[in-house]
Amino acid sequence: MFKKIFKNMSQENSENVEKDLTQEELINDAENTAETTAEAGIPSAEELTEEQKLREEIAKEKDKFLRLFAEFENYKKRTAKERMDLFKTANQEVLQALLPVMDDFDRALAQIAKSEDEVLLKGVELIHNKLKDTLVSKGLEQVDIKAGDAFDADFAEAITQIPAPTPDLKGKIVDVVEKGYKLGDKIIRFPKVVLGN
Repeated sequence: MFKKIFKNMSQENSENVEKDLTQEELINDAENTAETTAEAGIPSAEELTEEQKLREEIAKEKDKFLRLFAEFENYKKRTAKERMDLFKTANQEVLQALLPVMDDFDRALAQIAKSEDEVLLKGVELIHNKLKDTLVSKGLEQVDIKAGDAFDADFAEAITQIPAPTPDLKGKIVDVVEKGYKLGDKIIRFPKVVLGN
């Protein structure tokens, strides 16, 4: 009976030793695997997630930087364009105030041309040309529109309609009452025209 008990105990101990050996072997195998992967340069799961987190953070920061840089470039372009537009139209009010003077010169030239005083005509023409050249140098241009042109509401203002003197002037400009002017691409005074119907 003692033999049976001793035998059973020895079997249990050997099984436990085998279990312990198996657990020890598993631990050793795991350690060996970790060492092998570390030696081979393969990161563990924790290191991989840390590295991935850092890569994601770097990608986010890079994206933020690129967006900020793009916004700044757009801001620089927009402000440069606004500044150029401001320079182009800065003297708009002064030029608009001088337009009636140009109209008066045109009417004066038409009346003086009817007289036979050549010296007076020449003197007024010189002053008129000097004023006109000065305004042109500041960016003022006359809107090119004349009788016989098709009417376009984007470039002219119709003040009245009259019966067309000829059939080919129907729906077209019959007369330009007041000249129009533009500063750069912006029309600062629309020409006033008479339409034929």
